[in-house]
Amino acid sequence: MGSSKKESPRQKMIGMMYLVLTALLALNVSKEVLEGYSVVNTSVVQTNDAFVSKREDMYARMEKDYALNQTKVEPYLKKAREARQLSSEMIVYIEKLRDELIAFSEGIPLDSARNISVQNLKNKDNYTIPTNYLIGVKDDGSDGRAGDLKKKITAYRENMLNLVAPHIREQVKIGLETEGNYYNAVGQKQSWENYYFYDIPLAADIPILNKFITEVNNAETEIVEELLREISADDYRYDKIAARILPKSNFLFSGETYEAEVIVAAYDTTRTPHVYLMQGVDSLPVTMKEKATMISGQNGRINFKFPANATGIEKYAGFVSVLNNSGDENTYHFNSEYFVAKPSVTVSAINMNVLYSGVDNPLSISVSGIPDQQITPSISTGTLKQDKSKGIWIATVPPNITETKIDITVKSEEGIKRMGSSTFRVKRLPDPAPYIARTKDGFVNRESLIFAGKITARMPADFEYDYAFQVLSFTMTMQRGFDTYHYESRSNKLTDEMIRQIRNTNRGQVIIFEDIIATGPDGAERMLAPLLVTIN
Repeated sequence: MGSSKKESPRQKMIGMMYLVLTALLALNVSKEVLEGYSVVNTSVVQTNDAFVSKREDMYARMEKDYALNQTKVEPYLKKAREARQLSSEMIVYIEKLRDELIAFSEGIPLDSARNISVQNLKNKDNYTIPTNYLIGVKDDGSDGRAGDLKKKITAYRENMLNLVAPHIREQVKIGLETEGNYYNAVGQKQSWENYYFYDIPLAADIPILNKFITEVNNAETEIVEELLREISADDYRYDKIAARILPKSNFLFSGETYEAEVIVAAYDTTRTPHVYLMQGVDSLPVTMKEKATMISGQNGRINFKFPANATGIEKYAGFVSVLNNSGDENTYHFNSEYFVAKPSVTVSAINMNVLYSGVDNPLSISVSGIPDQQITPSISTGTLKQDKSKGIWIATVPPNITETKIDITVKSEEGIKRMGSSTFRVKRLPDPAPYIARTKDGFVNRESLIFAGKITARMPADFEYDYAFQVLSFTMTMQRGFDTYHYESRSNKLTDEMIRQIRNTNRGQVIIFEDIIATGPDGAERMLAPLLVTIN
């Protein structure tokens, strides 16, 4: 066969197989020679089996690459699958041709021909029947089954080469050449069909056809290998490898376990990539490159910083842009988030954890480093609800208990975690103090008393919360001479009789407001301390 192209190692091996066949054909067809065909055929079949394992490894590698980068690998994976389909169809065609040749030459059913070995052929040394079947009536053999085989091989070879880039098709060695100069044993030029199948015994035709299957296997392997090379042609190259620790979290609580992953990071110190960043987004497409912040590094490494001003969850996204070995730009996207919390300082006075029964107790509940939406408090006795508008929690506890406990849990990637608890003493609200004309136990003039017209109840000045109390009734007591007079009101207001008596008082007159009944936010009635004023 006249071909000046450099052959691959597999092509050389296939060529050696055919040299063995032609050497056997040059000998007289003795029993020993026919047995030699059988040995060669067995070797060819074993070679074909070896190709299958190698190709499966390559397809597995391509599937793995596809899982890592679907956009890049998908076009090559489609071509590889097409190469597999073309090769499978070609092998099925050759195997069918081989089995039909055996069945025709031996005069046996096609099913029997598929399983018979070369050693068991009765007509293994027959030239005439196989030649008539494969060559046909034309001298060049183009109208026989060999001519059909040549057309199939030519189309298959062209389709396979079209799967790789045009500029490297001449470099890919897949064999299966059907065009060239072919000569017989005496140096006469002949066609491809005659070269392979004219006056060839059946025992030699079978390994020749199996040899073409070997070349198809080789072609598929060469094409898939080339597609794998094309996939990796634009891969980023690395010259520096370093160990990096990726912690699962940089914020831990007492009792938790620190977890981290150690990875090997590779980078190219001669090429510094660029990072494009944007805060407050989940992803950053390349189309938004101009709106992003570009960060450059040195020696292949990039570091960036964010000011932690606002509190809560902060998100950011971006992509790394780097030139590959072909001069094209590769982009690698990323996104992440982090928590920002206010510095927390806790100063607690012992025995001051108090909740008051029957009223709303505002509470500030937080866990350092954890956003509010991930915190869930619960109370052992009472109710607990959130006032999101004020960023506080409201605890309400019933009377007749002495303490209650609030537990804090947070929701994290690991699930629900208990962060701790606080126990509160439960107390009854202190009594408010009664006032009239903004006075409590002091001097007041008649006009101020009359103008005020009612008694109010205020929480003690040193009490933190200003709960409202309503006076329900009271008694005004006055002394004239040696007589004491009592005047009752069924509200918080001075009655008309009380006002008339106040108008008739003299300077230095003492008025006592007593039996003051008031109700507070807890709904309970309570007797307040007397209020004593002196007319000035």
